[in-house]
Order: sequence, then C-alpha cells, then structure tokens
Amino acid sequence: MQREEAVRVALVTPWQGPAGMFGLSCRMCSELAVSEINLAEGLLGRALELHHVDGGADPATVAGDVDHLIRVGKVDAVVGWHISAVRRALAPRIAAEVPYIYTALYEGGERTPGVLLTGETPTNQLGPALEWMRTELGVRRWAIVGDDYIWPRASAAVATQWARAHDVPIVDEVFVPLGTHDFRPALRTLARSSADGVLLLLVGEDAVHFNRAFASAGLDYRQTRLSTLMDESMLLASGPPATRSLYSAAAYFEDLATADAMEFAGRYAGQFGTAAPVPSSLGESCYEGMNLYAQLVRDAGSVRRQNVLAASDRVRFGGARGEVTLRGSHVVQDVYIARAQDVHFEVIARLSSGVREA
Repeated sequence: MQREEAVRVALVTPWQGPAGMFGLSCRMCSELAVSEINLAEGLLGRALELHHVDGGADPATVAGDVDHLIRVGKVDAVVGWHISAVRRALAPRIAAEVPYIYTALYEGGERTPGVLLTGETPTNQLGPALEWMRTELGVRRWAIVGDDYIWPRASAAVATQWARAHDVPIVDEVFVPLGTHDFRPALRTLARSSADGVLLLLVGEDAVHFNRAFASAGLDYRQTRLSTLMDESMLLASGPPATRSLYSAAAYFEDLATADAMEFAGRYAGQFGTAAPVPSSLGESCYEGMNLYAQLVRDAGSVRRQNVLAASDRVRFGGARGEVTLRGSHVVQDVYIARAQDVHFEVIARLSSGVREA
C-alpha cells in the first residue's frame, strides 16, 4: 500500500473549547480503527489515512478548513464528533462533494443528502430516559440547564413535549453561553425550584464545572441529575464528590458488559496502554464512524461519493456495540441508562432496542 494511493479521511474532532476534553479519546479511537483497517489490507488495497481537523474552532472556520481540503483533493470523506453548530456549518458546504459521517449524539432532524449519522437522538435517548426516571425513580418535576445553542435548545423542546404528554411539569429552564464556568445564577434558580430532577444539556467542561458547583451547593442531596451527554471523562474531571445521584443515557458505556464492548476495550488498552484516556461513548462513536466508512467503501468497491452513498441503504458494520445497521441515513441502535458510581458508570437498564431517528 503506497502513501500516495491512500484513502484520506478528514477527522473533525474538538481540540479546544468546552468539548476539547473529548478530542484525545476521539482521535485515539479513530487511530485504533485505522490501524485495524490497514492491518486487514486497507480499503480496496489502499492504506487509510487521517487528516486531523480541529472541530472545536469557530464553526465557520471549521467549515472553511474542511471545504478547502476537499477542493484541493486532499480528502475523500469526512468523519467526526463535534457539536451541532459545527455540523450545521459543515453539511451545506461539503455533503454534496464527499460522504460526511457525523458520529455525535444530536438533536435529530438532519436530512442533508450525503450526511450519515451514527449518534443518538432524542427519539431513542431522551424520551425513554425521562420515562425511566419517572417510573423507576419517581422524578416528576424537572428543571433544565443547558448551553445556549441548537442541540440543548432543540433537546429541551423535545423534553417539554414529552413532559406535556405525560403530565410531568418542567418548572424551570436556564440556558448559559457555551464555555460558562460560573453557574451561581443557575444554582440560585435550582435552589428555589420545586424540581426534583435536573436535565443537564451541557457540553464537556461546562458540565464538569456545573457538577462541582451543584455538589458544593448541596443540591445533589435533593435533586437528581440526568444527562444525555455525560461520559466517563466528565465524571473523572468532576471528581467523586460531584457525581452523587447522576445518571446518563447513551448507546455505549465503558463498563457495558457485552462481548463486543469488552473486546473493544481490550484492543484499545493493547494499542495505547492501560493509562490511556477512557475511550467513552464519544471516542467509541469515532471508532464506529471509521468502521462505517470502511464498510461502505468495501461494499461500494469505490471511494466515489455516489457509489459510497448508494451502498449506505444496505450496510451493516461492527464496533464496540456489535453489528449495527444504517437505515434511512441513521444508525439503528440500543440505548442504555447508567448511574454514576464515583468516576465510573454502572449500566442499569436498556432503554430502547433497535430504535432509529423517526
């Protein structure tokens, strides 16, 4: 396999900002996938290579950087975990040129031709999690704390719609600028609130700062937290005293006790060592995104956009969650709920099985 003949993928992951703490795991999991793909003779006899792009920069800057790579012929596809604001800037500029695999959980509704999505949406994640919290823990009054951009706002709207249908009031909503460290105003609202549950729609470091402040204020003894974006790296950064009564819903957790998940963890540790950052749901999503692209190219027998997308209607591919299927540009996937135990998650139940974006 010659370097000049490589199949090249732009991997867009955050290196800075609130989501920057996820970047290393995302890149390492992607590198693991590339290593495994290349050991298996690459793609159509060609090596697979990554071109790293900082997805934590301003969305317009990210879109311009990736668009330039495509126009000068340096990449054949785009894969990555990044916030929805970046996806919304990228999709209209690049999806007509190359396949774009977006691996992050998101608010749902993406229909741009050429965009393939492997992450959770409120349809299979948030609604079932809220129902589980109501029936299993008796949480019946919610407050929402989120970053002020499209994913939290749209997810909050879904939560509000679910709450109305189930006679579960949402009594407070607080949205803060992305990158917020000072949550004192939000904590004052929660301290006065009648809510017994707090839905967290905060990204990365924002959620870490909130968790610490929430616990320091003693609110963790009277309000249960639920997040649809809370991984093991965020628990570790928050610290054990800040993770009491904290739950997360996701399609993958490090402690998921399935054969595929344990084999993935073993391969990751074998590649990077036991001291490496936890792969987490976000890193695993990038591993899965790379394997999806590889399987599409194999099935299509080509890296040409139209051929790759034509293969997407029937593709099945593997990852830490076992074999999954793409249907209607979204992955069909199970979602689980887990309880924080200090800096680890204990998977409690499967919330939804084989559900895709409506």
